[in-house]
Amino acid sequence: MSGSPHGLPLRRGDAGDAVHDLQRRLALIGYSIDGDSQEFGTETEASLRRFQSDRGLVVDGICGPQSWNALVEADHRLGDRLLYYRDPMMRGDDVAELQRLLGQLGFDPHWVDGILGPRTDRAIRQFQQNVGLPDDGVVGRSTTDAFDRLAKQTRGQVTIAQVREHERLRRQPNRVEGRRIIVGDAGDLPVIAQAVARRLRQLGAEVLSFSTPDLSHQARTSNQWNGDIYLGVTLAVEDFSVSYFAMSGFESVGGRALAQRCSTALQPLLADTTPATAMRLSILRETKMPAVWCRIGPGDVVVPQAPRVARALADAITGWCLDPNPQ
Repeated sequence: MSGSPHGLPLRRGDAGDAVHDLQRRLALIGYSIDGDSQEFGTETEASLRRFQSDRGLVVDGICGPQSWNALVEADHRLGDRLLYYRDPMMRGDDVAELQRLLGQLGFDPHWVDGILGPRTDRAIRQFQQNVGLPDDGVVGRSTTDAFDRLAKQTRGQVTIAQVREHERLRRQPNRVEGRRIIVGDAGDLPVIAQAVARRLRQLGAEVLSFSTPDLSHQARTSNQWNGDIYLGVTLAVEDFSVSYFAMSGFESVGGRALAQRCSTALQPLLADTTPATAMRLSILRETKMPAVWCRIGPGDVVVPQAPRVARALADAITGWCLDPNPQ
């Protein structure tokens, strides 16, 4: 995302203009820090951790690219700026609010992910045509005013994306054979990811597997492959969880169900709990299918248990294929 400072990640002990910018952005969205310092101290870390927790990010007190981009996105509200389809695509909370309103009014942006892509552009133009505005795809004052007039009609309504996912889950075959499943890792747990993939292939599934830290590549390829579900795994030192995609106004029900199954399956094997957690990590928001991201650890527990962990995750996926509803 444009505007990212040099020197990421930022962490306790760092100082300079980039730290000051981080503190300013935190304060602008309600995570104030006493004083006007350019030093990344305990208060800055505590404010950043609160933001990460509220935002559904990894809570590590370190400002890496995901936390920085989330800070930039959180600074936007619908109506603050012109929204339109471009390259690179616009991102932000205002885009997510736009997608939610479009979906609740019956115009299909396909997903509520805060990324203004071609499908959101098409939904904007359809909305503009429907309310008698020029269908130029630009969300300016006249289009936001039209949303404001219709806002009362959207209260309590689900989005088209949610309806689509419910219907897809309802109609899916209750079997593993023939299902298109993606299994990935960030390059640190390939033994587990490969073992999960191997087990699922033995059960008759079509499996696409990755072992790369480029999670955006994993998401793009998974979408192009039109997979049914995505499961990712990485080794973590803290903030262990099995996360699924959710943000204001949208939740992946299928992702939540898979996260619950994976969390339950891992519980007897790991020293620390890995709760099913709603998050908005990029790998979850960019995959247009039920997806989970398993942050498991510590390494001295996970690595010796690798075969059992892999079998537990494969069994969780198998159970989800038979019944994809939340437990």
